[in-house]
Amino acid sequence: MKTGRGRASAPLQGVKVVELARILAGPWAGQLFADLGAQVIKVESPAGDDTRGWGPPFVTYADGSEDAAYFHAANRGKDSVVADFATAEGQAKVLELLQDADVLIENFKVGGLVKFGLDYQTLKQRYPKLIYCSITGFGQDGPYSQRAGYDFIIQAMSGIMDVTGESDGPPQKIGVAYADILTGLYAAIGIQAALIQRQATGLGQHIDMALFDVMVGTLANQALNCLVSGESPHRIGNAHPNIAPYQSFQCKDGWIVVAVGNDQQFQRFAELIDIQLLEEWRTNKGRVEDRHALAAAISRRLSHWDCARLLLALEENGIPGGPINSISEALSDPQIMYRRMITEHIADDGTALPGLRCPIVFSDAELAEGKGAPRRGRQ
Repeated sequence: MKTGRGRASAPLQGVKVVELARILAGPWAGQLFADLGAQVIKVESPAGDDTRGWGPPFVTYADGSEDAAYFHAANRGKDSVVADFATAEGQAKVLELLQDADVLIENFKVGGLVKFGLDYQTLKQRYPKLIYCSITGFGQDGPYSQRAGYDFIIQAMSGIMDVTGESDGPPQKIGVAYADILTGLYAAIGIQAALIQRQATGLGQHIDMALFDVMVGTLANQALNCLVSGESPHRIGNAHPNIAPYQSFQCKDGWIVVAVGNDQQFQRFAELIDIQLLEEWRTNKGRVEDRHALAAAISRRLSHWDCARLLLALEENGIPGGPINSISEALSDPQIMYRRMITEHIADDGTALPGLRCPIVFSDAELAEGKGAPRRGRQ
């Protein structure tokens, strides 16, 4: 893999972002801008971002102070400034930062910044080119707009929990706060689109991001399955609602995933594990309709295979499959290591911190790598 050294500068170098956000969705968007080369100034209250205390585990600095690993996951590459919005001095400090800023990201409750004079309607008069991105649970309007929105609640309300988990078990949330993370990513996309539009109009604008919108908007095939059929999908464990076999199976010494994507792959798979290719299993439509009998037949055959031997055979025959790794195993996977996804960031006091690389690789641009998450009030 190319390292990127010696290539062009980071794509967003010269862009300035002021982040009035905490926890995850807003900081995730800000972190992506920092990865892409923007100057990101995280404005924190005197108490700091809540996630600084969301541990253990904690990262310990040379002077003995600590910040939670959670905080480091969403704040690399930024500077930190402390400002108390409740004071005139704190408000003035934010306004000074905005003098030459391109973007403001905030995730206060709807109307929460009005009393400080930091809301969009107020700031656009002073900074007409400012792109102002608000991230809330339910958006700036609508019957739920005044509700607080947390990732877990959003997952519950969006329908994703109803299709996650075993069919005979309770609904399950996803193991990572993806409502927050996806909203952060969509926010970054929206902001960059607004930056491009500003080149033509000369004006900024307000971007209204809602976790609930994003989580429903990313239901993808499950949403369309419902809209087209009129029937609400439900949990089917690790199986796929539209493809079969596309699920986990237990081998003699562990679990693997088989992800057959077309009829030709299934024919090779059936020959490999020696199951009878019934007429109803020759097409994906037939396999989905007869998924339970099909899965039972596959399970009987795979119970005699070792995971490693089966995975090698799948690869040799062009049949998609993979192991079910722990997070530790995924982080140490040879492909992840080769792609340099695990990296090291340096804190302002020189403390070396383990971290992840932004998963974007450019042919002619650099990522802004190496700078860790800031301590409160530090650059």
